[in-house]
Amino acid sequence: MSAKSWAIDIDRDDITQAHLVEDAGAPLAPGQVRVHLDSYAMTANNITYAVFGKPAGLFGNDQGYWDFFAERDTPGRLPVWGFATVTESAAEGVAVGDRFYGYYPMASDAVLTVGKAGAGGFTDVTPRRTTLPPIYNNYQRIEALPDYRAADHDYWPVFRPLFLTGWLIADQFEDEGDYGVQQILIASASSKTAIGLGFALKLRTDRPETIGLTSAANVEALAAQGIYDRVISYDQIMTLNASTPAALVDMAGNGAVTRVVHSHYGNNLKASIIVGKSHWDAQVDGEGLPGPERQGFFAPGRSQKRIADWGGAAFGQKIAEAWLAFMDVAPRLTSVDKRSGGDAALAAYREMLSGQADPKKGIVVVP
Repeated sequence: MSAKSWAIDIDRDDITQAHLVEDAGAPLAPGQVRVHLDSYAMTANNITYAVFGKPAGLFGNDQGYWDFFAERDTPGRLPVWGFATVTESAAEGVAVGDRFYGYYPMASDAVLTVGKAGAGGFTDVTPRRTTLPPIYNNYQRIEALPDYRAADHDYWPVFRPLFLTGWLIADQFEDEGDYGVQQILIASASSKTAIGLGFALKLRTDRPETIGLTSAANVEALAAQGIYDRVISYDQIMTLNASTPAALVDMAGNGAVTRVVHSHYGNNLKASIIVGKSHWDAQVDGEGLPGPERQGFFAPGRSQKRIADWGGAAFGQKIAEAWLAFMDVAPRLTSVDKRSGGDAALAAYREMLSGQADPKKGIVVVP
């Protein structure tokens, strides 16, 4: 498609149905800005957003991820993380040419409603977004990001939200005394969120052993990264010592793996945490599992708790320190795979949805 502005519409009831459409920009209302997306990442996390696009109870209200960028009676617009430049402004405090990191629709351009504009950025106050988690509504000026380095630019959309989720999971483990376990099993260990979790846990001197679970084809390469203490294939789970107190963190919602781990460890499995649903078409298979009840992890809720506990500045400082340490090793873990234009954007979504994307690459779309 050669249209100047485009977007990708997704069927709210069938996420395999996605179409590239022309997106004619409406005139701005007072307080709004139009931005052009410079780049965004397409990761398994975005598939989780699509799975939970309709109301799923995550936000404590009747909203889902489709409600960020589309009205209820329209096709879904998938949220993505990336950078954008303001091309038109009818808002005080935000000028044409300003650049922001944040949450955008999978499109070439977007309209945002500016609130609380300041030196650090602004908050989107579009009415349907005001009851959604604040972490998704904040847009940060690039020059105000304390841990931004130009050399890391392409890794921000690929890793930043996923690393933050992994770091928050590691923080919850420490806060909960590691649930009294000696091992933490991390399923879908080649995923970027899992790598963030493994890295964050590795920063601790006193912690449980981390065991990455992945497909047999990924074991050798993943073990070579040195993120986990051990890496094994899914078919080796039964070789682990079932008498060792353990916890499971499931990054992809793979019900078959969850059942094997629960059945193997039984009551010695002290926690079972499900983070994502990139295996969107896999059987949940959660009924009658031995061991603990599975619990969901919701990063925005954990972020809000820690901001309340520590204050925003201290929370940001802790994240910054861990992030910069991670950025020193990220280039050897993942290479950036850039795609340009709307057709490539649609193809990237379909590739990620199929589960065939290379976990060693980070897809960055340049609209």
